[in-house]
Amino acid sequence: MKKSRSAVAMWAASCLVIGACTSIVGVDKPYHLDGDGGAGGDASGGGGSGGGGAGDDACTPDEVRCRENRPQTCDETGHWQDEDECPSAAPLCQDGLCTSPRSCEELDAICGPRGDESCCASLVVPGGTFDRGAAEPRLATVSDFRLDRFEVTVGRFRKFVSEYPAAWPAVGAGAHPKIPGSGWRAAWDANMPEDRPALLASLHCEDPYHSWTDEVGDYELLPVTCVSWYVAFAFCAWDGGRLPTVAERHYAAAGGDEQRQYPWSGPNSAPEPDESYAVFGCGLDGSCEIEDLQPGGSRSPRGDGRWGHADLGGNVWEWVLDSYAEDYPLECDDCTVITPDANHMIWGGGWRSEKATLLTAAFEERSPTGEYAGAGLRCARAR
Repeated sequence: MKKSRSAVAMWAASCLVIGACTSIVGVDKPYHLDGDGGAGGDASGGGGSGGGGAGDDACTPDEVRCRENRPQTCDETGHWQDEDECPSAAPLCQDGLCTSPRSCEELDAICGPRGDESCCASLVVPGGTFDRGAAEPRLATVSDFRLDRFEVTVGRFRKFVSEYPAAWPAVGAGAHPKIPGSGWRAAWDANMPEDRPALLASLHCEDPYHSWTDEVGDYELLPVTCVSWYVAFAFCAWDGGRLPTVAERHYAAAGGDEQRQYPWSGPNSAPEPDESYAVFGCGLDGSCEIEDLQPGGSRSPRGDGRWGHADLGGNVWEWVLDSYAEDYPLECDDCTVITPDANHMIWGGGWRSEKATLLTAAFEERSPTGEYAGAGLRCARAR
């Protein structure tokens, strides 16, 4: 029997607090459409706020700090004043200054179709409400957030590997600022590679289709693959970000209230996918090679989403925060569902996938401990 909206909200909140619910059922399709025929989705994750505005607390003139990823300076009257928002190329605020995420600290601006963009460029997605349903309206509201323009590259991931296992996340790291209980949990430690050699070994899944090389090579601009959900979560937390929720990832790909069928679609048009829009389909005839995977942004700007994000459809599937869930409420705000030991989801289609996986509502259910040569990640960040 389908749960009432209030019952589902309470059910989801308890999942986040005690981490012991959500029924997982098998599926028999190679891909699934969110809101159509038993697809996965969100449950309300509750409120909470990361703060904002200049604030009323007293300060010492010329003191600096960060508030919701925006620099603030204390004025001569002892009040906090907002500075300009951090730019996309330096989207993190630390110690009152805008800076690049850790994975790009020593990387030149080498990403994008012309090779002149920061690989860590992170673009603002203005919040709003969209309909993620099919047979019936299912309205999800997301707050403003940043989403990295590109999928995480081999070059970016290399620094995480070099610092591992010191890069292991602390309890609570990588949390969504508006969803209590969404950060790293101590129980997840057992699912992480125990040391650097174990992590390196995991990155060589499905040989020869993985993008990772133990030494710097020709694949530095390719999306990193063969990362489990736990490792993807840990990377984003280490890099000053987090995994996006299903609602956020779907919203960005659909262009919010434009309800795009494909990320590159306009509000009144939906051009069919071809190689000029997305990287996909190489494996359908059995001839796939690692060279078919492309550097991030290779189809930009033609294949970009509404707010400038590259490869929201194709190249590699991307892990999201949420566990797979069969049921979710008709309405939710900044919501997610996280269930220990449940399957999770990858979104966006990939280089070895068919055309239908590029639809903005398409996803696949996967084990969070699994490593796949067709799946990588993209980080979200506070605005």
